Order: sequence, then C-alpha cells, then structure tokens
Amino acid sequence: MHTIELGDGLTASALGYGAMGLAEVYGPAQEDESLATLHHAVDVGVTFLDTADVYGGGSNERLLARLLADRRDEVTLATKFGITTADGDLSTMATRGDAAYVRLACDASLARLGTDVIDLYYLHRRDVRVPVEETVAAMAELVRAGKVRHLGLSEVTATELRQASAVHPIAAVQSEWSLWSRDVERAVVPAAAELGVGFVPYSPLGRGFLTGTLDRAAVAGDWRAGLSRFSGSAFDRNQAVVEGVRGVAAEVGATPAQVALAWLRIRGGQLGLPVVPIPGTRRAARVDENVASLEVRLEPAQLELLDELAGAVVGPRSDHSDPNWVSATRE
Repeated sequence: MHTIELGDGLTASALGYGAMGLAEVYGPAQEDESLATLHHAVDVGVTFLDTADVYGGGSNERLLARLLADRRDEVTLATKFGITTADGDLSTMATRGDAAYVRLACDASLARLGTDVIDLYYLHRRDVRVPVEETVAAMAELVRAGKVRHLGLSEVTATELRQASAVHPIAAVQSEWSLWSRDVERAVVPAAAELGVGFVPYSPLGRGFLTGTLDRAAVAGDWRAGLSRFSGSAFDRNQAVVEGVRGVAAEVGATPAQVALAWLRIRGGQLGLPVVPIPGTRRAARVDENVASLEVRLEPAQLELLDELAGAVVGPRSDHSDPNWVSATRE
C-alpha cells in the first residue's frame, strides 16, 4: 500500500485502522479474533493503527500491545488522551487537559502499549477549562522527552487548531468526517489545509451505517440504538440515503463502504489536504474490502449525486450532553 504524508513529516499508510470497535463498544468481542484481525491489517499494509486510553478502560491499548510486541517497527501507532471516566463508565465521560494530566496519561499509555514511544499522540477532546496552548505545550514536552514523535488534535475548531499550531507543529486533526457528517468542511478542514496539517476522519463509514449492512436489529444491542440517526423515522430516512450510495456502488462495481471511503479520499484532494480515514472492523474480510476502496474511481456526476445524498441525512452527528463535545458546536 502506498503511504501518505500527513503533517509535520508524519507518514502513514493510505488507509488506517480504528481499533475502538475491538473494545466491546459494539457488543462483546473475542480478543483472539480481534488480534488476528489486527495482524491481518498489518499484513495487507494497513499499518496506521489508532486507539485511545479510554477505549475499554485501557484494554484496547493492552490488546494492541500484543501486536506491537512482535511488530512495533511495522506500525505507525496513534493513541489519544483527554477523556476521563469514573471506573470506565462511559456515561460519566468528561475531559481533562491540564499539564500534569498530560504527563500522567502519556506514561500510562506507554505502559499499557508496552512501547517507549508513541508515533502520534492526540488530545482526544478539548478541555475548555484549560487554554489549548497550555495542553499542547505539555504535549510538546513529551516530544522533547522522546516519548512522542508527533502531536495531533481531535474535534478542535479552526481557531483552536491555529492556536495549537503556534505552540508546536500539529501533524493531524482527527474528527468525524464522512458522507453523512460534513460540518468540518466549513472551517476546520480549510484551516488544516492552510497550516499543512493532515486529516484523519474517524467513523468514515458513519458508525457502520454507510456500509449498507445494518438494520434495526443489528444495532439494538449496542450504544448506536440510542443515537438520533439510528432511531425512529430518522433510521428509515437515512437508509434511503444509503440506498443512493448503493446505486453508485453498483455503477462502479464496488460496495457502499468502498464508495464512502473513496469519496473521502477524493474530497480531501478537492480541498487540498492529505486524508487518511480509519475505518474499524472486527473481521479480516472487511479490512480487505476497505483496502480495495483505494482502487475505486468516481465520476463527476457520481460525486455530484453523493453530495446531494449527503445533504439528505437526518439527525445531529453528536448526541452527547456536553455541548463542547464536538467542534461544530464551538465554531
């Protein structure tokens, strides 16, 4: 697989892998199966792996440590800090970004991951009580100490990105971006392009919705069932959007997921910045399907239709009670 340079000299595989789904957020997961999927991803060139300290209360990082024990030199490792919980209870999620916590969180992640350096260390969510410059200055100390190679920010506004970049180079912004979540295109993406910062879209398949494989029963047992886009009449209306994506997929001999990922790759080029999506899956076959998206080509008329479909999505992209949880509410 070819590689892409994000920002600050950080190189990553053209497609990444988001490991959050291996932490049982979508129902029970088998650790050995998850580990096999991770190994398969690296085998086929998906070497940009993304996790976070909050996933599974640290268990996700410990799972990746089993892979890294044998294949650390093959992997570009990204993890995140800044979301706290009370004893792993996700309903109690809050943010923390003070300098002391930055250092503690990094050391804890290094220990769980079983490595001495993190390639890309993200602020997972902005702690609005702490100036972003203070948090990034503490992260920069980690670079100078050799514990971290590059810095990233997740769900920041364009203004916050500029403020952070004045303190230390930022390699990547990670925020939700897909055919059904495009608010970052208004300000954050243009700022990243201006500053030479790469973009790492999370949930590039709309938490699985854009794969065209979900029905109400498939999400009934996990947290997605409570999201506005997966509930009530919104579910049916958004399924109509997916049917439109399915139609484009049929025209190009691809799957809906491959079209959604190809659209992101093309859209990044249109907006002038490198984009490395990080779809997640528990199955090796889905990894192969996602990798094949790199070969999908879309015609202008198809891109125009996909733009129209994106405008028909119903429901907010975030249902979190904290209004600061995503960048769009702070822009």
